[in-house]
Amino acid sequence: MNIRVSNKVYRSGEGVPLILLHAFPIDARMWDECAANLIRMSDERGLDPFPIWAPDTPGAGDSAIPDAAATGEIAPDGAYCEALDRVAGAYVSMLHVAGYSKAIWAGLSMGGYMAMDLQRLYPEVVAGLALFDTTTAADSPKGRRNRLEVARTCLEDNTVDPVMHFALPKSGDSTVKRGNQFQDLMTGWIDDQRPEGLAWRQRMAAGRLDTSDQLAKIQVPASVISGENDPSSPPEKMRLIAQGMTSTNAVFTAIPDCGHFSAVEHPDIVAAALVDLVERVGRSA
Repeated sequence: MNIRVSNKVYRSGEGVPLILLHAFPIDARMWDECAANLIRMSDERGLDPFPIWAPDTPGAGDSAIPDAAATGEIAPDGAYCEALDRVAGAYVSMLHVAGYSKAIWAGLSMGGYMAMDLQRLYPEVVAGLALFDTTTAADSPKGRRNRLEVARTCLEDNTVDPVMHFALPKSGDSTVKRGNQFQDLMTGWIDDQRPEGLAWRQRMAAGRLDTSDQLAKIQVPASVISGENDPSSPPEKMRLIAQGMTSTNAVFTAIPDCGHFSAVEHPDIVAAALVDLVERVGRSA
């Protein structure tokens, strides 16, 4: 019944780990450049080396696709009711097995769903929290249907095509997303995904709970980041998330000319915000 997670270690070290949770429909490689910036910037600020990890979500990258026993309850429409909670439990186990009791959790988009589920279920393991281009709301009925339809098509047609639009430019996109380098990078990452893994992640996300009520319970240092060109999580929505963290001082950053994948589009700005968060966590300890 165990969910097995492959964890990418960018750097070992002492102190509280920084754990980077990636977006759909890609894998932990999306953090590569951001992690390199993190290491450089933290060294420049004279911080002691701290662990930086990036696990692959189950079904993504090198992480296995959970079987039915590990996935848990399935709703009549096919959504996975318990899967996100079980992934959160797997991440906590990963942390504890490595000898740590707490971490700074940083999640982008679907990674943000995971970070908030960790806050809901295991607040004792959260030393700091960063949310990028995400939402605390559950899917709307229409959004849930659309998500499950993507899962069905990926499975039945054995294809990644339903999510390839994430790599393609459209009106209003950032300069980076309209560029060939970003499109080639994202296309390659998406092509590498397993259709059944994409389906599992979509069904997991469709079954998640609304975690908006958890925002006021966050008492650790927090950071909220939004790309100004993000169509799904624009600054006006992300700022409300920061404002909802009434029990802590959440630092909000809006990145100009940036879309949904902020850590890929502007890894230096995201890294700077994360180094600031690491410093604030250190001061609060």
